[in-house]
Amino acid sequence: MVDLSFVSRVRAVLGDLHPAERRLGDLLSDFPGDMASYSASELASLAGVSNATVTRFIRRLGYESFEDARRHAREDRATGSRLYLAQASDGIAPEGITRLVECDTDNLRQTFASIPADEVDGLAGALLAARKVWVIGFRAGHPFALYLHWQLTQVIENIVAIPGGGQTMGEHLASLQPNDVAVVFGLRRRVAQTGALIETITRSGAKMAYVTDEGAPRLVDATWHFRCQTHSGGPLFSHVAVMGLCNVIANRTIEAAGAQGRARLKRIEQANDSLGEL
Repeated sequence: MVDLSFVSRVRAVLGDLHPAERRLGDLLSDFPGDMASYSASELASLAGVSNATVTRFIRRLGYESFEDARRHAREDRATGSRLYLAQASDGIAPEGITRLVECDTDNLRQTFASIPADEVDGLAGALLAARKVWVIGFRAGHPFALYLHWQLTQVIENIVAIPGGGQTMGEHLASLQPNDVAVVFGLRRRVAQTGALIETITRSGAKMAYVTDEGAPRLVDATWHFRCQTHSGGPLFSHVAVMGLCNVIANRTIEAAGAQGRARLKRIEQANDSLGEL
C-alpha cells in the first residue's frame, strides 16, 4: 500500500476489520482530517475505542507508528482535498456565518495587498492588445474562466474559454501564438495536466497570467502570477478573492478599452435590442 493515499489505505481494509477497528475505520474514511489533527488518545476518544485499538489499526494500514500515519495524512491534506477539511467534531456553530464572512473579508484584503495595481493594469493592456485571448480553467477554476470570458467579451472580440464540452486541449493549444495571452486558473486541487499545459503555453511564447491559491509556488515562467487567499472558516475553500480578482481584471480592462471599447459595448446593446433578448 506504499503508493496509496491515507484514505485509500483506510478504505482498502474496511471490510476485514473487527467491530472496534471498523468504527475507527469508518470515522477516518469519512473524516481523514481527524488523523492529521488529533493525537492517538483524542482519536480513540472520538471513535469510542481504546488506545490499543488505534495502535492495531495503524499497523494494519501498514504504518510503523501513529506519527507515520499522521504525517501521511497531513501530506494528503496539503494537496487541498476538501475531504480533509471536515472533522467529526464539527457542528453548526451559531457564529458560523459571521466567521465565514470575516474570513472572506480577510482573504480579499490579503489578496489585493499582495497584487500591485500596475500588474493588473499591465494584464488589462495586454489582453486588449492580444491577437487572441485564451481563458483556461479546470475543476474549481472552470466557472471562473467562464465568468471572466463572459465579462471580457464585452470589449475583446477574439477570446475563448477552454476546454469546452467534448474538446481536447490540443485542438486549441496548437493555435497558440507569441502575440496571444493565456489566463490560466490553477486552483487546488490542480489537475495532473497543469504542468504540461503551462509548458506548452511557455513554449508558444504567449504571455500568461496564472491565477492560483496561496499554496502554489511562484511560477517564474508566468508573466503575471496572482495568488488568491482561499482560507475558510468552514469545510470548503473560499474562492471569494478569486471572484474579486476576476471582477477587478474585467473592470480595469473595460476601462482601459476607452472609446473603442465603448463602441463595441454600444454595438452589443444595439444587437440585444434588435433581437429582443433582454
